[in-house]
Amino acid sequence: MHPNKAFRFADDAAMHAFVERYAFAHLFVVTLEGPMVAHVPLTAARKGTYRFHLARHNRVAAHLDGATVVASVAGPDGYISPDWYADQRDQVPTWNYAAVEINGTTHALTEADLVEQIDALSHVHEGRLAPKPEWTRDKVAAHKLAAMYRAIQCFELRPTALRGTRKYNQNKSDTDRARVRTALGDTPLAHAMSA
Repeated sequence: MHPNKAFRFADDAAMHAFVERYAFAHLFVVTLEGPMVAHVPLTAARKGTYRFHLARHNRVAAHLDGATVVASVAGPDGYISPDWYADQRDQVPTWNYAAVEINGTTHALTEADLVEQIDALSHVHEGRLAPKPEWTRDKVAAHKLAAMYRAIQCFELRPTALRGTRKYNQNKSDTDRARVRTALGDTPLAHAMSA
């Protein structure tokens, strides 16, 4: 993570809120076959833990029960031109971004936990699509669901440490930050910089 203290998240609660909002992780694990990464949607579970699922045939799945991992969740990011600052002398390009890294261990869960995780995942994200009626698993035939459950596996990520960076030009003047937001236009990065 970026070493500048100006770019740190306020606290663990802010980092957990960020993870829950963006919810998609790059999950890294070192195995006897070498380093591997999986891309997984996270859902908040018990206080401070996360659950995710992936295909049983994903080459990472066989290595996850009891593994020590790093999960990286990123938010809006983008290139920042030095031409956007009021005083452009001695300025260089940079990249604005936000990310949270979660160190922890992963543990295989049951099929009942998998059903709960899929329900939680769809409930949170379907809610963001309102006024569209919410999708629920009762719209899928039972035999199709059973086949899907056999093809995927659920895990819990138990964090041991969180590290986060919110690098949104906090080291620049209010004027420069406003100029950057204007230059970025109506983008997720510009909105994140305003929050």
